[in-house]
Amino acid sequence: MILLTPDLRFALRANAINHRAAQRDEKPEPDPVPVLKLFNPVGAATWLATELDSDDDTLFGLADLGFGCPELGYFSLSEIASVRLPFGLGIERDIGFETPHGLSVWADAARRTGSILSAQQILRSAGANQLPPRGG
Repeated sequence: MILLTPDLRFALRANAINHRAAQRDEKPEPDPVPVLKLFNPVGAATWLATELDSDDDTLFGLADLGFGCPELGYFSLSEIASVRLPFGLGIERDIGFETPHGLSVWADAARRTGSILSAQQILRSAGANQLPPRGG
């Protein structure tokens, strides 16, 4: 499976350029929506990416390796693509993934629930503009 189509690459690079421009101009950093979801089809690992560096390998976003502590950071597309799983499988792209929620909303929900997958369920049920109250 192709993990990064030209359209996704363009969107990720545009977000990275906008982020760097905001930093350079000392403006508030944008909170883009994740445009790419990668996942382990036989495990819990999930990645949501919002940016791709100019090296065409370094992604920025939310990473969840399935240990209950999703975190924001950088990860390597080539490393993710090189993962070999049982039954000849590899990491896959969720071709139907789209979200109205910015990365900060995803990060907050994933930290509160312990995983991106649990956060996805909450965000779907909460609607496009709200999260359930903390502790709820």
